[in-house]
Amino acid sequence: MLIPVRPARAAASAAGVLSAALLLSGCSAGPGPQTAADAEPVAGGTLVYASGDAEPTCLDPHVGGNYPQALLAGQFLETLFAKDDAGRIVPWLAESAEPSADGLTWTLTLRDGIEFTDGTPFDAAAVQANIEHLQDPDTASSTGYLALGKVAETTVEDPRTLTLRLSAPDSALLESLSMPWVAMESAEALARTQEENCAAPVGTGPFKVERWTKQESVELVRNEDYTVPVEGASHAGPAHLDGITWTFIPEAATRFAALQAGTADIIDNAQPDAIASAAGSDTIRHLDAPRPGASNRIELNSSKAPFDDARVREAFIRSVDVDSAVQSLYFGTAERSHSALSSVEPLGYSDAAPFGHDPESAARLLDEAGWDQRDPEGYRTKDGRRLTLAFPVSTNQSVPAEQSLFQQLQATAKATGFEVKLGLLDLSSWYGALAENEYDLVSAPYTKVGPDVLRILFHSDSTQPAPSGYFANHSQVTDPELDALLTEAGETTDQARREALYDQAQRLVLEGHYVLPLYDQQNHFLYGSRLNGVGATTSVASPTFHGAWLSN
Repeated sequence: MLIPVRPARAAASAAGVLSAALLLSGCSAGPGPQTAADAEPVAGGTLVYASGDAEPTCLDPHVGGNYPQALLAGQFLETLFAKDDAGRIVPWLAESAEPSADGLTWTLTLRDGIEFTDGTPFDAAAVQANIEHLQDPDTASSTGYLALGKVAETTVEDPRTLTLRLSAPDSALLESLSMPWVAMESAEALARTQEENCAAPVGTGPFKVERWTKQESVELVRNEDYTVPVEGASHAGPAHLDGITWTFIPEAATRFAALQAGTADIIDNAQPDAIASAAGSDTIRHLDAPRPGASNRIELNSSKAPFDDARVREAFIRSVDVDSAVQSLYFGTAERSHSALSSVEPLGYSDAAPFGHDPESAARLLDEAGWDQRDPEGYRTKDGRRLTLAFPVSTNQSVPAEQSLFQQLQATAKATGFEVKLGLLDLSSWYGALAENEYDLVSAPYTKVGPDVLRILFHSDSTQPAPSGYFANHSQVTDPELDALLTEAGETTDQARREALYDQAQRLVLEGHYVLPLYDQQNHFLYGSRLNGVGATTSVASPTFHGAWLSN
């Protein structure tokens, strides 16, 4: 369950309970480290990680704020809070967090004696500098900026105490402070130019950035002075590994071949056929760590025709056969979702009824909406215009199986009369299409800890871009009733009430046919049998390798 916002006097005792929970969990949100039976960890060696994600343009996750940055940053940056095996938010670099009775003031107490790898102290002034950096428009943050949107003012009370004053109560504050996009960096390093800090952010984590050879790899080396900030961890000192070589191999088959050949120790974005192939292998293992926050989904742009008509939105959703596509393409590695939230989240309205494949109902809805004619190619028309949908797809964010799924949906939509134009774009062009409102459909993964992701994705405030230029409400729904539900859910201190509000909000989104849920955001990692101690993850399900080691 999620941590409720508690009255001030209860917060201190809650922090003690959470600290104890963290000692037991080792801060692992995954299935737990997987290690050869009775084997003792071996010190040394360099892990080779092969990523299929686009190489970040900046290693500082404050800038922009995408998942490839989180994957890397989790190795060398740490957060104020973390998530334990039970999904609870627990203190990490922070020692406790105490809210005022009205929820507008939070007092953070920090752990003592921690240093960044440049030798500067982790203290309240450093936390203040990080919050200011995230909120500075020149940083061009998106994920971190939106996560801390309610923090209005910070005050350093003493080296270990920072006061946050909020513009409104924020029931998701600690969830936000657990994410890599809000991780802590050296204040002295942040004072450098953005180019310098992008090349080598400075954190408190078990590794540090030694070198970034663009278009090739990022070299991480062990932080020899690292100590786990909480007591009782099974492995508290420096990492077993000498370092990590983080490479970028966009082709899925090439990544898998590298794993099979032993030139890579672990790969991400593993494809369904590779996962199925590895299932019976003695030399390849699988880590399945679905991301929290939103499900993987297609969003329908309701701000303009044709999807400003709810009948056309529903007709499209009834036209496509998602179940068959998922079953045929994912080999059992993905389960169909009917929720706007990931199944990782502990709550969420999920009902298959609004999403059944029903071409007859789709045809009737299109007739009612005036799209009752067909051109010689079989596409629906209205007033001489073809029913055409622009669907820009980022080649940096989608994987081959997902692109195949979109093609299958394109084919089933055509039978009803929709022309879906898939446009494969690089990431920059994809962002440009969104900024210019040149899309009708879009699949845009968004990871955030907790159900407050619904506010980020569907509140009308999120139709306005963050300083980075990114806006999160791609369905562009502007519904006062929905806004009111999401605002209250983000402010209430009553957990039961919070859950009920998010349930109501999700019903409005799904039954309004603003989104088409597909499946959980996939996080499949395959790794070789000589890599041990795998399983620990950050709050957003990206793996960490502090406890990992390579057998001879």
